[in-house]
Amino acid sequence: MSIISFRTLFHRVLLMGVLALAVAGCAVNPVTGEQELMLVSEAQEVQLGNELYPNALWSGEGGGGEFRDPALKSYLSGVVMNIHRVSHRPNLPVDFAVQNTSVPNAWAIPGHVVMTRGLLAALDNEAEFAYVMGHEMGHVSARHSARQMTYSMLGQFLLTGAAVAMAGSEYSDAALTLGSAGAGLILLKFSRNDELEADRLGVQYMTRLGYDPRAALSAHRNLEKVSDQYARSIGQSRQESSFFSELLSSHPRTSIRVEEIQSIINQTPRVAISGDGTQRQRFQTAVANIRRVNAVYVNHYDKAVRSLEKNNAAEALSFVRQAIAQDPSQAPFYALYGNIMVKQNNLPEAERYFSKALSIDGNYQPALRGMGVIRYAGNRYSESVEYLQRSLKLFPQDPASNYFMGMNYYRTRSYRYAIGYLKPFSEAVPKHPGIHAILGQCYEAVGDYQSAYSQYTMQLKVAPNNDAGGLARSRSRAIEMQFAPKK
Repeated sequence: MSIISFRTLFHRVLLMGVLALAVAGCAVNPVTGEQELMLVSEAQEVQLGNELYPNALWSGEGGGGEFRDPALKSYLSGVVMNIHRVSHRPNLPVDFAVQNTSVPNAWAIPGHVVMTRGLLAALDNEAEFAYVMGHEMGHVSARHSARQMTYSMLGQFLLTGAAVAMAGSEYSDAALTLGSAGAGLILLKFSRNDELEADRLGVQYMTRLGYDPRAALSAHRNLEKVSDQYARSIGQSRQESSFFSELLSSHPRTSIRVEEIQSIINQTPRVAISGDGTQRQRFQTAVANIRRVNAVYVNHYDKAVRSLEKNNAAEALSFVRQAIAQDPSQAPFYALYGNIMVKQNNLPEAERYFSKALSIDGNYQPALRGMGVIRYAGNRYSESVEYLQRSLKLFPQDPASNYFMGMNYYRTRSYRYAIGYLKPFSEAVPKHPGIHAILGQCYEAVGDYQSAYSQYTMQLKVAPNNDAGGLARSRSRAIEMQFAPKK
């Protein structure tokens, strides 16, 4: 009987585990009808979509929550529900929102489909809108996100096994680090094949509803046009913009994409076209207001944001005042004014503008956060907590809300509660000049000296020479002395 090494035995067990996962996790793809490896159930898809949705709506490049226009939402939601009805997964829950950002984009996750204000204002007709929504919903129909999650989970399983097999070697940490990076990359974007399948499904769904499929071609041309316009408005080309470089990595240039879609149209079974096939007139009427408002955002509000990012508060104020003068009904304009006042340490005026924003939209998250910050600055910690709780309910991963919520509890010596908010902030902003020292103090206060020492060590790596660094150096030495082995 031959003797096999532990590593060889482990590899055999690992292979058996992978095979068991593959057998147990096979499912029929709703679009292709073929068996595929799937470790994410439909219920889990929807749950993950619901967890991701509020953070995706408020974060990311240009995230601004939902654009408020009940009549427009009702009209567009009706189109989306018609698409959903003829899709491959009409059993799933779904809702629609217009994301209040000038970045031209659309996206869908299980349970939710979204188009930005910037893209909606650039489309010409209802058929173009139906195609783009059908494309995004096609990703959900074909379970593209679930497939990515499955591959990520399988990759983590294999890499964890590799780390165990290489335990004690210099490669184990590298394997797990690679796994973490790979998981992030695999969820970052869809593959070219996924995009092509979504194009096919978008054409298929719109055709089933009686739209002229040629609108898919004009939709792409309008997307390219508005993308170029947006990139120029921020002083970049599409290739230079981080957002568009990610988009273009899986979306080829329009000439190629149009050729592919034309081929898809030619292969799609013909269905009688309803009316003119575009429903342009009713679409133009429905989007007239958002086009007007979008122009104010692009010409004034977005410029104010960029000026503030460059610390040019005077220029930012000039732009935001013009935005308010042209449309006084937009909560983001007043909230931005409030943020400028905070930057200038004019807190009474900041509060006035945040309050105005909330009088327009009581759930405008940046204004709720701003009120929480002002209450914190005034040592009114309980009131600050109330505003920040509302802010975090809307945007659970907002770094600033988590920071000030944690600092409220830190100031009131509720250290265990403080950790629950400051830890996520430290992970989102690991190079903050003082957060690790504050977290170290919180951990010490609750008796977790190992975590405290780890945070103090991190502080000394990030900012060793400021006051927080001095505190971290002193406290880490004290912990070393306290727990050093007795000689």
